[in-house]
Amino acid sequence: MDVIGDLMARDRRSDRLALRVDGPGRTYTYHDLITTSYKAGNVLRYLGVRKGARVAVDPLSLPEPLLTFLGAAQLGAVTAFDPAVEARATVVAVARESEFDDLPPGQKLAVFGGPPSSPATTHWEQEVWSENPAVHPEVVAPADPALVADDREFAHGDLLDAAREVVADFDLEAGDTVAVRSSLSRPGTVVAGVLAPLLAGGTIRVPAGGEAVEAALSVGDGAPEPVALAPGDAW
Repeated sequence: MDVIGDLMARDRRSDRLALRVDGPGRTYTYHDLITTSYKAGNVLRYLGVRKGARVAVDPLSLPEPLLTFLGAAQLGAVTAFDPAVEARATVVAVARESEFDDLPPGQKLAVFGGPPSSPATTHWEQEVWSENPAVHPEVVAPADPALVADDREFAHGDLLDAAREVVADFDLEAGDTVAVRSSLSRPGTVVAGVLAPLLAGGTIRVPAGGEAVEAALSVGDGAPEPVALAPGDAW
């Protein structure tokens, strides 16, 4: 697997649990997650997102931000888990819609968690539900950026190499659970909490509050130890 889109290959679809968010009690199998990621990418394409464009996403540990990131990666777009940055599309919780009613020209807004107030705002759930789950035709290379944080871009290949380190260091296997307790605004959370379990065929679990859960790895403040994203660097 050379790019993040490879994690979303059709032949990886199965009934195995891929994502569990305890608070709202929402689950996605690998079949659901992969298929919906195609739809999310198509919604971003409808919003004008193309290869190299940025997508600004609310860093909530919910299915919509995760699926937006996976859909954007398949387009060759770059996700910033920071809705304040300038981007081609901004995706936030519906409660924050009014904070983004004055975006620069050409920057589109989508909200999740309920219907928007403005007809100019895209309703994420509605559009994703109605989209065709077609595989994206973009050619994405390992050196292409997939994530940006603090004005620093991280390439597909570097993110996946770091995820492989996590899988190896913590002996993650198919069916293992990784608990995510830190913000997606940290690149390390994306690597260890999202990409590593998907690479291993495991489950991403977002516990409710401080609930103790059984997991092969818990990704939170200071854990696990930093993994290199590039030579001489760490997240």
